[in-house]
Amino acid sequence: MAQEILSTFSEDISGVLLKPSEVSGRYTISVDDTELFDRKREGRFPEIKELKQLIRDRVNPGKDLGHSDKK
Repeated sequence: MAQEILSTFSEDISGVLLKPSEVSGRYTISVDDTELFDRKREGRFPEIKELKQLIRDRVNPGKDLGHSDKK
């Protein structure tokens, strides 16, 4: 998933940080200090398509994601 994000947003982000949580089962996605996804709140893991859209909307709203934008 990290590699997919890095390749999709190579001009928009400089890296991906995977940080272990002190709370078992915790899975959150944040850009800077803005939380985009929380597994506990949503009750599920994100699909890569959804994750790419959430990140795009935060870092480069005009970016075309090609097939990931299609419903």
